[in-house]
Amino acid sequence: MKQKKTNLIVSLKEFLKSKKCLNFWNTSILSIQSHVVYGYVGNKEAVYPLQNMNFDVWPINTVQFSNHTGYQKWQGQIFNKQNIVDLVEGLFALGVEKQCQAILTGYMGSLDICEAVLEIVARFKRTNPDILYLCDPVMGNNRCFVKPEITSFFKNNLQADIITPNQFEAEFLSGIKINNVSDAIKVAKHFHNLGVKIVIITGINFQDEKYFQVFASNATKKYLVQAHNKEKNIDIAGTGDLFASLFLGFYLKYERNIKNALAHAVFYLNKVVQNTLLSQQKELQCLSVLYKQVNLAKLPQVMEIND
Repeated sequence: MKQKKTNLIVSLKEFLKSKKCLNFWNTSILSIQSHVVYGYVGNKEAVYPLQNMNFDVWPINTVQFSNHTGYQKWQGQIFNKQNIVDLVEGLFALGVEKQCQAILTGYMGSLDICEAVLEIVARFKRTNPDILYLCDPVMGNNRCFVKPEITSFFKNNLQADIITPNQFEAEFLSGIKINNVSDAIKVAKHFHNLGVKIVIITGINFQDEKYFQVFASNATKKYLVQAHNKEKNIDIAGTGDLFASLFLGFYLKYERNIKNALAHAVFYLNKVVQNTLLSQQKELQCLSVLYKQVNLAKLPQVMEIND
């Protein structure tokens, strides 16, 4: 009995030191992106899924709008650099910065916020060099809805560990048109050469495919997975925001396994899109599911592809 108790204590100590412990408590994610009162994009979209996965999310809002800008009218404020920096200063004053395991950024709103984000990421990485930074370079879908200085910033300052552009954003930033998998690999190499470790391109529309595709690449492997059906003519804001938060959450949860995280992220994205279409709502129904581990048999197939 005494030996069993000793073994249990040893096992517990080993667990507390392991990465798996991060899945249970004290894992915080700093999320810097937009906020809307009505609807689900930006932080309104990202926070719930991550909290559902047991992460402590620290949302910092870059803008505060009544609704997303896809509507004809909206009202609100774009925050400035000092607004964002002050909030981060407060976190460091509390001494909680070492709890942060990842930073997620999306819609910026202005050039000075883009610059503030680089400073914030650098500051957190000085505290914890292993911290992950996922940048979703939000610029538009088929058209650009951000200011030219923001697109220029992303072209010259993609200092992230992971990026999750959609096809339009990936093509715009790389200058390479994506017509097939070989093109997607070329785009990924472009970003890898800039220092990005993991490149994920969402919503790829290959003309001979019935479904949109998601492509992922790191230094050694390339993956392709089927997303939702193109025939459904989906035009719902926030799918990129949701995917970015899902991938980051599952990537941390499953000890930085790209294939597993990709499968779970696409599974839940498809499920939320399906629920949104069934509900006939304009806004993505991200609250309609619980973001838990899925039986492998139900996950979409993630194909490993060669260069």
